[in-house]
Amino acid sequence: MKRVHKYFVYILECSDGLYYTGVTNNISRRLWEHSEGDNPTSFTYKRRPIILRYCMEFKYILDAIAWEKQLKGWSRKKKEALFIEDWASIVELAKNAEKRHSSTGSE
Repeated sequence: MKRVHKYFVYILECSDGLYYTGVTNNISRRLWEHSEGDNPTSFTYKRRPIILRYCMEFKYILDAIAWEKQLKGWSRKKKEALFIEDWASIVELAKNAEKRHSSTGSE
């Protein structure tokens, strides 16, 4: 029997308002670890309590990692639009970011 793999990309809101984006193969365990402060050196340890704001499931780990990396590059406003599935705002924010990027001459 073929094993079905599940991977999750998630965004947490920390008590100080910052967002944490991660990837895991066990979302329940990972949320417990963040909530309980399993690792004192982790980003979320001193920022508890945390709230799960977003979670998406993937079949392939490379897809999950690529999405996590993309989300980590998004602005706060773009992430907040994602939370409410406001795709029009996400597209507009991406266009604005692209315009700013091209006007600076950066690549």
